[in-house]
Amino acid sequence: MASKDNEIAKPIKLILSDVDGVLTDGSITIDNAGIESKTFHVRDGHAIRLWCKAGFQFGLLTARNSQIVKIRAAELGITLVRQGFETKLPAAREMIQQAGCEPHEVCYIGDDLPDLSVMYEVGLSATVQDGAPEVREHAKWVMNSVGGRGAIRELVERLLKAKGLWDECIPNRVS
Repeated sequence: MASKDNEIAKPIKLILSDVDGVLTDGSITIDNAGIESKTFHVRDGHAIRLWCKAGFQFGLLTARNSQIVKIRAAELGITLVRQGFETKLPAAREMIQQAGCEPHEVCYIGDDLPDLSVMYEVGLSATVQDGAPEVREHAKWVMNSVGGRGAIRELVERLLKAKGLWDECIPNRVS
């Protein structure tokens, strides 16, 4: 792990994540009855649990409103959730304050233009491999994974490794 990653990761206590395009592949499926569905990657969910078990916080910030996001957040024990904020920065500031953090202690991962305002504000800006060009250009970290395919898992592993905590987070590890 590069020392630059270690320095960037050291102060991070909170990950805030966009949903559509980061935790999902960005597809929104609506059936004939108007029922919406999204697909989440199980490794991302496990990584969120590892991050929180290591003593850190995780939050979701999305421009859309979705019952599915409420359900997924509840499954993962995520209580920092804000939905329906097309202008994300005010909601992000509120979440950061609620978490008891300063902006430099926050990593935000997003994939599209509405995420840029938050990315400019935080200590570590990250994006998925298939993020919008403007977002990839600004992000300090670009994941190798695309949205909905383990990008959060990759981000959490990178942060925990940079903090020297990855090995102790792996359950049932045999030396």
